[in-house]
Amino acid sequence: MGLFDRLTGKKAETTEKTKVFKRSYHAASTGRLFADYVDSQRSPDSELHPVITRMRARSRDLARNNEYARRYFNLLKTNVVGQYGFKLQVKALDPRGALDTDGNTAIETAFKAWGKRGNCTADGKMSWVDVQKMVMEGLARDGEVFIIKHRGNSFHDSFTLEFIEPDQVDEEKNERLDNGREIRMGVELDKFRRPVAYHLLTSHPGDYDFASMVKSPKHKVVPADKVIHVFQPLRAGQTRGEPWMSPAMASIKQLNGWREASIVAARMGASKMGFFTSPSGDGFVADEMDGHVPMIDAQPGTFHQLPQGVDLKTFDVGYPTSEFDSFHKSVLKGVASGLGISYTSLANDLEATSYSSIRQGALEERDYYRNCQQIMIDHFIRPVYEAWLSAAMEVESVFMPLSTFEKFALASEFRGRAWNWVDPMKEMNAAILGMKNGVLSLQDVAAQYGKDTEELLAEIQRDKNLMEQFSIKYALEPFGAVQVGIEPDVMGDSDGEI
Repeated sequence: MGLFDRLTGKKAETTEKTKVFKRSYHAASTGRLFADYVDSQRSPDSELHPVITRMRARSRDLARNNEYARRYFNLLKTNVVGQYGFKLQVKALDPRGALDTDGNTAIETAFKAWGKRGNCTADGKMSWVDVQKMVMEGLARDGEVFIIKHRGNSFHDSFTLEFIEPDQVDEEKNERLDNGREIRMGVELDKFRRPVAYHLLTSHPGDYDFASMVKSPKHKVVPADKVIHVFQPLRAGQTRGEPWMSPAMASIKQLNGWREASIVAARMGASKMGFFTSPSGDGFVADEMDGHVPMIDAQPGTFHQLPQGVDLKTFDVGYPTSEFDSFHKSVLKGVASGLGISYTSLANDLEATSYSSIRQGALEERDYYRNCQQIMIDHFIRPVYEAWLSAAMEVESVFMPLSTFEKFALASEFRGRAWNWVDPMKEMNAAILGMKNGVLSLQDVAAQYGKDTEELLAEIQRDKNLMEQFSIKYALEPFGAVQVGIEPDVMGDSDGEI
């Protein structure tokens, strides 16, 4: 250290700063072990724009050709949408504070009629449940779904939907407009990044085989209030959606290639090929010639005597191996984690599964499906329902004035499907105990089965009325004076194999 450094303490200060930096976050290290980190400070749109088309195409390829990707999409449609889709429950009140039964029933009945096949989509090919399943798969496969709302007297209740593939929202349409707005990947935004309009291609860019010869403008502009853009933003300011499979796509593809190579190697190993060698390279009389290479066909259980000087070198690829299953499971567990579902569901593997483990996995997975259900309700189901209700009231399809729109719209709820429990007896007794102790309500229990309290009580009353009509005594009184006992061991857990 020089005299100046000793007087100023400059070197000591630098050393101290270096020590502080090195002792901070290991995640920010820049050594050789972290050289393969891809550091990026780009905006979400700048990250998506160069790769959104490629990721979407690869996700669709996996959906067509990979069994685990197809399984994932089917699980989403089955568990999020279900067999009957989301149920509408209208709970508007009349001026006296009681349920407006007539008005609620009229709206529920009219919405059910609109959801029949041929009414809810412009092409007439889908029912309301089909539409929900298409949105769910498109959201997971492509990362986003575009739907145009149409009004007109030719449609049922003067309202219908038209699906537009994300490819038609031009990702290459990017510019700043004179009015202060900007277009990002086909979406026109105001200064608050709120969508104002969508710039759509007049034909699908990949419609090679059925391209129209009619000349038409390249783009058409559709106002944002006529478009439902369903996607889940992952970062602030994100304009377009990314496929939900993105974190797991690379592993799925590599696993698929490894399995294919393993199957080919196993077939080669089962063939047990070999090569004949001799010092001079000739002197062997074969059954046939493959080019200049002599070959012999060997049948099972036969032996051949080789000419003098000819030796046999066997070829064994060593497949299949005992490590195939464990490695395959390990990779697939990572894929399942990236997709947000359990390994047992994705792989259909219930080997060595206990009641405790499968119950814990089912509960976590169902929480994921409930989150997906809420995304569907907030971003798709409710916007469509409110647009339909407004149109139906305008044309007086539900015999309700438009002035009551907010009354019924705000009082409308949607319920997704529910699930059966792993051990129904244990769960039912736990629900009874929860209601007895005041920690659960009837609505809490009914919601676990995808029902509403009003709906449940109405069904019970209908059953009782029907039995009275046929002079049958109703022996099951759920809210009578008889208390249902709890067996001492019903709350216990079991670790036995399933």
